Amino acid sequence: MRYIDRLDEVTVAAVRDVTPQIREITLETPWAAPHTPGAHIDVELIVAGRVETRSYSLVGDADGGTRKVAVRLDPASRGGSKAMHALKPGARLKATPPSNSFELALDAPAYLLIAGGVGVTPILHMASTLAKRGAKVSMLYAGRSRSDMAYLEELQTLLGDRLQVWADAEQSGPPDLAGAFSRLPAGGQVYICGPIPMLEAAKRVWAAAGRPLPDLRFETFGSSGAYANAPFTVHLPDLGFSVDVPADRSMLEVLEEAGVEVMNECRRGECGLCVMNVISAEGEIDHRDVFLSEPQRAAGCKLCACVSRVAGGSVTLESGWRTDDTPAFSKVFAAA
Repeated sequence: MRYIDRLDEVTVAAVRDVTPQIREITLETPWAAPHTPGAHIDVELIVAGRVETRSYSLVGDADGGTRKVAVRLDPASRGGSKAMHALKPGARLKATPPSNSFELALDAPAYLLIAGGVGVTPILHMASTLAKRGAKVSMLYAGRSRSDMAYLEELQTLLGDRLQVWADAEQSGPPDLAGAFSRLPAGGQVYICGPIPMLEAAKRVWAAAGRPLPDLRFETFGSSGAYANAPFTVHLPDLGFSVDVPADRSMLEVLEEAGVEVMNECRRGECGLCVMNVISAEGEIDHRDVFLSEPQRAAGCKLCACVSRVAGGSVTLESGWRTDDTPAFSKVFAAA
């Protein structure tokens, strides 16, 4: 949730590549108070001549007013990662002060942290905090290769043999989530940040194990789907017009630009506030959210406007779907 809407000026103090594709950006900020593990900031960027907002998890502890983010350069992204990688020391940006919707509880009997790729950015601070407190914590870190896994050496120093590395170059198949969950004591909590396929797999395995749903807590990054980005059209019959969504922009952004008011918060397919009713679709709806349940997606009656797309063709939507039970924003996995 965007608890703070104020934008402050921040300055790029330094940049460094922590992997060939992930760049760490150090910001000098006016924020004196420390941030909690899992916190993020929203940054205003110029993308293709437009002012757009992107969210980035904060890496590690605060050092006075200094804050760090780490961004993977993604050629298939909508331009945010390219804009961040283009920043040089001395560049000035506007950003919200830190807020947190992926908060770490400190009263669990045990913890399992899971990171996929650049999803390690919020997890690093959690690992450091729990290790310093002497908590019972282990971690599963998945990535393409060890050289592509940011902060790996730091995590190995923090956790030692409590860190399991699952590199695609060394393993066959996806990470063994069932095995990792089976080793977590009763009442233990999982904190996971990674690509949507990893989160979906974690949700299925966690539910199949009969674990308490609120003990699986997650944050997404990116909005990768089953299909490559392609242009599509959104028809809004109750408003009497249609809009075209290009491959490099989200449906929500285009609707907002057209003057269509769509409630939203996270813009990452997590909170469900931007859910809209689907009247019909020509082409496959590519659900890229983690809010809707599998049956809801299969029914094809709703979509999250912030991340979902159509794989070519068009979709016809109601412009203002809302009910009295509109869900409150939560990063805690709940039954849908």
